[in-house]
Amino acid sequence: MGTTSTSRDRWLRYGAVVAFGIGFGYVEAAVVHYLRLALGSELVYDAPVRRVYLDLGAIRFVDPVNPMLIEPELARAETVREAATILMLAAVAVLAGRRFWHGVAAFFIAFTVWDLTYYLFLRILTGWPTSLADTDVFFLIPVPWLGPVATAVVASTVVLAISSWWYLRPAAWEIRSAG
Repeated sequence: MGTTSTSRDRWLRYGAVVAFGIGFGYVEAAVVHYLRLALGSELVYDAPVRRVYLDLGAIRFVDPVNPMLIEPELARAETVREAATILMLAAVAVLAGRRFWHGVAAFFIAFTVWDLTYYLFLRILTGWPTSLADTDVFFLIPVPWLGPVATAVVASTVVLAISSWWYLRPAAWEIRSAG
């Protein structure tokens, strides 16, 4: 005979994952703000590229002529920081998930809230993006991913809705026991 967790427990854990994503979104925006201030100029996201590995229209995977952050040591640190970001999101997912797919949903909730609030807080801190058409570097691993901010916002909104539904559905909270 199985038992179910309360709706309150579901929403409490969901709120904790969302809160983590919001806090992390601010931290990410602050890091980018600091980088822009330290570099003394706006980063050039439409820099020349040697090669376009894949162009999906709304997102391009590229090999830039120069590192996106000019200074190679800074570019390496930023790439490792991105890997650490994924590690942190995965850790939150393990803590918030009851079973594997529930944890996957938690990962995507934290990831998408982080992504959406990153753009919100970056706009508040720096005035950028000025529009959803502005080009951004979404990720550096394994190569830079470039595209309009709208790509990240739309994708994150859709994935947030689906993963939230999956995470909050009562069946995901059932604890099944053998016997």
